[in-house]
Amino acid sequence: MSLTNWSETIVIAELQDEPSLSEDLSALAARFEQDGDHRDVVLDLTEVNYLTSSNIAALLRLRRLVISNECRMKVTGCTNSVWGIFLTTGLDKVFDFVDDKLMALATLQMGG
Repeated sequence: MSLTNWSETIVIAELQDEPSLSEDLSALAARFEQDGDHRDVVLDLTEVNYLTSSNIAALLRLRRLVISNECRMKVTGCTNSVWGIFLTTGLDKVFDFVDDKLMALATLQMGG
């Protein structure tokens, strides 16, 4: 995972496909759970080709932790196969999707 501190209030996480994805999501969750990180998150899924049920559970956990820290999370870069999984599970209505990283950053910086 590539983690970039875009600003004092925003972090960009460029996630990789399995087997790294599970570890990356756990590491991000630990950041919010243990460290009390108070940054908005941009999750870039460009390199992710498939989500397992445990990946989905980890994404939901991360979302809950981000929200409990009064922060926001934007998801970007979904491949067609990953987008299909979000649609099939109904999670397209749970997560906040943005077309690309620049749009996600602009939305977070403008307070949207």
